[in-house]
Amino acid sequence: MPRPMRCRRIDQLPVYRSFSPDDIRADNRVVMTVDEYEVIRLLDHEGLNQEECAFKMNISRTTVTAIYENARRKMSEMLVEGKQLLIAGGNYDAPPADIPNEIKLKGEDVMRIAVTFENGEVFQHFGHSEQFKLYDVENGKIIKEQVVDTNGSGHGALAGFLQTARVDALICGGIGMGAQMALSDAGIKLYAGVQGSADEAAKALAAGKLEYDPNARCDHHEHHEGDCGHDHCEEHNCRGN
Repeated sequence: MPRPMRCRRIDQLPVYRSFSPDDIRADNRVVMTVDEYEVIRLLDHEGLNQEECAFKMNISRTTVTAIYENARRKMSEMLVEGKQLLIAGGNYDAPPADIPNEIKLKGEDVMRIAVTFENGEVFQHFGHSEQFKLYDVENGKIIKEQVVDTNGSGHGALAGFLQTARVDALICGGIGMGAQMALSDAGIKLYAGVQGSADEAAKALAAGKLEYDPNARCDHHEHHEGDCGHDHCEEHNCRGN
């Protein structure tokens, strides 16, 4: 019987989850796991040696070597073959986001919906969300609402923020593929391509009547997580149109 894989400890979730060549549309993609990303970050960005990396991730040095080789091979595929690189999945344990305990409180039979929020509307760029509005739903009715700040969490880290806040479903406008995979890793159901009033969208989802676009994504500048926010990126590029 094979030995069970030890869970790899992650200090920092990736802020950017998706990278693509800027001069072509990359149809092929390679997926780097979060623990592979962490090894690259610790060895190549932080300058740790393999023994120090192994200690921080709670794994053996030989495991660090194997993970590093896999990660570097995937990076070479991206650079040489022009593939899109996504960071998602893997066997890891990350520290929870720093969120007040009162926000985490949720009834056992309650569904929690998060909406990217700005001035009462569904904010259209997930990765640049500064606030979420949370709706607790029970028996198809909203029983509690609260607006929470994201505390400057980056694109990819927002999924961890929502997971710590015990969110079950997210309503948003445009969202990049890397962020979509991060939400899937966190077990959060996605309802993208939604516009208009945040309250009305949440009520519609609670009633099972929300209209959304399952193919909505930010295609422009996918290598920057696909969540746009650039002055030269027109809004229609971020709604799956």
